[in-house]
Amino acid sequence: MLGVPYPAPYADPSTTGAKLISGVNYASAAAGILDETGQHYGERYSLSQQVLNFESTLDHLRSLMNGTNLSRYLAKSIAVLVFGNNDYINNYLMPSIYTSSYNYSPSEFANLLLNTYARQILALYSVGLRKFFLTGIGPLGCIPNQRATGQAPAGRCVDYVNQMLGTYNEGLKGLVDQLNSNHPGSIFVYGNTYAAFGDILNNPATYGFSVVDRGCCGIGRNQGQITCLPFATPCPNRNQYVFWDAFHPTQAANWILAQRAFTGPPSYCYPINIQQMALI
Repeated sequence: MLGVPYPAPYADPSTTGAKLISGVNYASAAAGILDETGQHYGERYSLSQQVLNFESTLDHLRSLMNGTNLSRYLAKSIAVLVFGNNDYINNYLMPSIYTSSYNYSPSEFANLLLNTYARQILALYSVGLRKFFLTGIGPLGCIPNQRATGQAPAGRCVDYVNQMLGTYNEGLKGLVDQLNSNHPGSIFVYGNTYAAFGDILNNPATYGFSVVDRGCCGIGRNQGQITCLPFATPCPNRNQYVFWDAFHPTQAANWILAQRAFTGPPSYCYPINIQQMALI
């Protein structure tokens, strides 16, 4: 949509030199806003480490262009930050491993995430980035992993999980307003993942989907108790599934979310969409 290649992964040793110019992917499986999130899976780059990794990339970019060109390049770049989901899936909703749900109410935990997130966003702003797309959290109570817990009737989402996400999503939208007000010359955009994904789940046939409650690849109840593993046989008709595995949407669902982010109205992308952001 933007006419750029998929960004190269940061941890790939070949991601050097001119490859850096077209963007870098700093994402790390299971990682979150909080450093401890996902630690039961082993090594990962949390948000704070991803910010440090970006600063490491900046050191390399300084050898490729002068200060004026680098400042212009950073100001035109779009930083896409997709955070928050794992802090619930791989932390708050795992009370047998993490103590966060004992230490914080849902609203307190959301505010902890937002305050931590805001500091890292400002760290990225301080080194020159000026365009930010910040996605909210989708309806996690509807993912196969949560449906498989048996905490909701068959065919239903886990309502209490979805309800606890409101404080975070509303707070992130409020943070976007605050950041835009305090940093003229920059643009911060909130992506309403909850609404965009919720529309897919509520109207699957409209989007060409027939399976909304289980993964295309996985084991157990809702194909969500154990996620897709090597050598597992996926479903033959993945384009009809909203979820690929216990946690993630299929490519077909992601394409719809990407379209919403790129050209969507303010109800999905606030205050402007990515297409409009790219023209600034």
